[in-house]
Amino acid sequence: MSSSSSTNSAPQKVVEEEEVKSYYYPDRDADIGEVGQGYSIWRNNTFRTMILGFTPLVAINFIYLYNNSDILLDIFSKFQTMVYEEFQQQDPKNIYIIITLAFLSLLLLELVISVFMSKRRRAVYLVDFSVFQPEDKYKITHEFFVEHTKRVGWFEQPSIDFQTKLLYRTGLGNETYFPAGITKPVPDVSMESARQEADMVLSGCLDALFAKTGLKPKEIDILIVNCSLFNPTPSLAAMMMNRYGMRPDILSYNLSGMGCSAGVISIDLAKQLLQVHKNATAVVLSTENITQNWYRGNEKAMLLTNTLFRMGGAAIMLSNKSKYYWTGKYRLVASVRVTKSHDAAYNAVYQTEDSKGNKGVRLAMGRDLLNVVGDCLKTNLTILGPMVLPWSEQIKFFVNFCYRKIAGSKKVPAYVPNFKKAFQHFCIHAGGRAVIDGLEENFKLTPYDVEPSRATLYRYGNTSSSSIWYELNFIEKQHSVKRGEKVWQLAFGSGFKCNSAVWEALRPIGPVNKDKNN
Repeated sequence: MSSSSSTNSAPQKVVEEEEVKSYYYPDRDADIGEVGQGYSIWRNNTFRTMILGFTPLVAINFIYLYNNSDILLDIFSKFQTMVYEEFQQQDPKNIYIIITLAFLSLLLLELVISVFMSKRRRAVYLVDFSVFQPEDKYKITHEFFVEHTKRVGWFEQPSIDFQTKLLYRTGLGNETYFPAGITKPVPDVSMESARQEADMVLSGCLDALFAKTGLKPKEIDILIVNCSLFNPTPSLAAMMMNRYGMRPDILSYNLSGMGCSAGVISIDLAKQLLQVHKNATAVVLSTENITQNWYRGNEKAMLLTNTLFRMGGAAIMLSNKSKYYWTGKYRLVASVRVTKSHDAAYNAVYQTEDSKGNKGVRLAMGRDLLNVVGDCLKTNLTILGPMVLPWSEQIKFFVNFCYRKIAGSKKVPAYVPNFKKAFQHFCIHAGGRAVIDGLEENFKLTPYDVEPSRATLYRYGNTSSSSIWYELNFIEKQHSVKRGEKVWQLAFGSGFKCNSAVWEALRPIGPVNKDKNN
């Protein structure tokens, strides 16, 4: 999981409740049409076509060489009357050679095209997605949170005061969601209670996705589930397969321990699998389970997760079927994964027990966490930049880099490329107010650009790996996405990780565009 310290001195930006009253509350039903099977003649039938093409040629040559060519010459003699005049005086053997060479040329052309098509990377399309919308009975207010932390008897008064102070600084509103196990007078953090949360969230996402797309459970070829902190046996992927009766030959994967950036990792894994498996449909389920991970101790570095994290999830349908170029929403342009391998990064988000044996996630505080985030983000952008930035920005960056090498890096400030020339929409992980504030300042983004992140944090809290999908949902409902515009999803996670996904809209999505300068 990732988050940000609320105790630093950065200016606090308050999202007033009335500012997000128009925020879209996701519908529980939608319909965009049927989903069928795609077909690709070059990718599926290359070898069959080649065999059928070469077999007649081999047979003709066999007859010609081993049967004295009498039958073949007779055939070509009769064929003479049907060719152009210039060939009528030709020897039948010459006509045979011409036709054979033409046949070979066509087969060679087919072979070249087949090899080219097989080597080309398959496009990955985002057909549609859904986010989990809990029932109103799971909503919690700030007042309820504070009273509940007092009532359970787990926390000392300084810890209650600390959580109360953080709660009003994190940017969360009064309508976020907790699972039923935590909100009981005596919290139920059992394995069964956690399973109930997982089943409710994941099935809720899938039901909404099935309703939107018309997809049937047995049409899923690849299923990927990511949940960092709750990893039961059987797995969550097996839970969904059993619930919906999915095919026994489905490729299922269950990712754990990868924090808030695991959603992008799941997308990247699906992309790799869709390069191998032809005409396939993949479904990604991203969530975090908090029933067993509500920290009950008094260590400040581990209490921050209690105030930030809330219940949520998302389901995403991906495919490499060519028909979704016309009916899908987005095409995956790039995905970049970065994991920093040094002690400061590794320990920045660390699940452990406190001195009294209470399990929780310890977060690096203040400057330590910001340094790790900045270092990881820099590496990610170094890889992502050449993939998405226009040449003008790449040239400016290169010239600045050379000048800094000559004049000294301390004398010349580094040039930060204008990523707004590459992306029109931003889904910055809602890890906390300080994360959003820092990226807004460093990338020179406008309030409009970071509105999806702030509104998601306010309305749903930090839902871990699914946050970026709540943000994209906000963009589609409150802003709009024009055909050809690009959306950048950016997430941080334990390890320490910084992962990016870039999507290009295949068609206009959403209401009439608002003024981005507002």
